[in-house]
Amino acid sequence: MATVIIPTPLRKFTNAQSTVQLKGETVAAVIKQLVTEFPDLKKHLLDEQEAIRSFVNVFLGEDDIRDLDNTATGVNEKSVISIIPAIAGGRM
Repeated sequence: MATVIIPTPLRKFTNAQSTVQLKGETVAAVIKQLVTEFPDLKKHLLDEQEAIRSFVNVFLGEDDIRDLDNTATGVNEKSVISIIPAIAGGRM
């Protein structure tokens, strides 16, 4: 099972869990399982075409999945997937 690290702003949708163990052979499969188990996360992570929203960064270990095979990137039981939503706000 892959470990998914849930960022603090999204933990209210995962019953305050900071990590979740999920099955899947690719990042896409793990994300699909994540939004199946926690449906309120879906609107925050996926767009209308069920692709990861452009402002959500997903890392496998230390690598941005965009630099790998994107959501087709393979995972295994030792994989750690981090979800990092973009932070906006403040004044210049």
